[in-house]
Amino acid sequence: MNVSAGMVKELRELSGAGMMDCKKALVECDGDIEKAMSHLREKGLGKAAKKSDRLASEGLVSVVVNDDFTKATISEINSETDFVAQNDEFINLTKNTTLHMQESGVSTHEELLKTTVDGVVFEEHFGVEVSKVGENVVIRRFATITGGDNVVVNGYQHSNGRVGVIIGAICDSAKTANGSKELLKNISMHASAMKPTVLSYTDLDPEFIEKENSAIIADIEKENEELRRLKKPEKRIPKFVSKLQLTDEALAKAKVDMEAELKAQGKPEKIWDKIIPGQLERFIADNTQLDQQLALLSQFFVMDDKKTIEQVVLEKAKELGGTIKLVDYVRYDLGEGLEKKVDDFAAEVEAQLK
Repeated sequence: MNVSAGMVKELRELSGAGMMDCKKALVECDGDIEKAMSHLREKGLGKAAKKSDRLASEGLVSVVVNDDFTKATISEINSETDFVAQNDEFINLTKNTTLHMQESGVSTHEELLKTTVDGVVFEEHFGVEVSKVGENVVIRRFATITGGDNVVVNGYQHSNGRVGVIIGAICDSAKTANGSKELLKNISMHASAMKPTVLSYTDLDPEFIEKENSAIIADIEKENEELRRLKKPEKRIPKFVSKLQLTDEALAKAKVDMEAELKAQGKPEKIWDKIIPGQLERFIADNTQLDQQLALLSQFFVMDDKKTIEQVVLEKAKELGGTIKLVDYVRYDLGEGLEKKVDDFAAEVEAQLK
């Protein structure tokens, strides 16, 4: 029987199932919409689709790194409740789906839906698996970092499954890449806790930096009001908040100001070169507060808070006798940006019993 596009559209709207699933159901049921609906429900596809209007904002963030550390995949797959997110079936679904994403090499939802699992189109396979879970389940996002020669990747998934990070680095040799694996794992752990939004300060938008400049200075001035009231030392108020603003001219002026201050203090000029480097380092730290908040490489490492991530990477490269450059960074925080439903569970149960 010829199945028209209009019939497929109607069944899709009624059931919420995938387009190809609707077409197959109509062909098998000789175009009978009601029989096709029953057919989809029997396969579990209708059941999953009927729940599709319910917000899925819980779930799990999963990270899969392959055995030779050349591919790392991260995904966020959402469920409606935290209870289901802790269910073994859902946990296995997220792990297997993330592994399939990596092995199939897809980068978009559209590509993913067209892949196959054991000869079954993924869209249909996933719908059947979702029906076993009993809630609306949504693949919200995923990403894979793939390395070539001398590229190493690694990642970290927090034990609660709510945060995950993957990182990729280009090295000068396979030896350096192999020696960098544990470092990338530790940096991924750092990123999961410290929440950097970008890899480098160069990834920050200049317009955003200018807006934050005013906001950060205002916050410090407000803090200083309280510190003055408590008769405690006040914080230095920076002129800038990012290295993007620290031009050669800005640094040169800072150095001139330091020399003038040392002269006013009566410090001998012959010792200025021993004092100024430390003052410049402190000036840069004071004037890059936004970078330290948002840029991974500018953050102080949680395992050694005297060094930035950038310094730690350089030290490791020197130890290995090569070079390491972080080039890829992805961090997912479960439900980030989603509006979560706040339900009265008792009221919901009561409503279902009516």
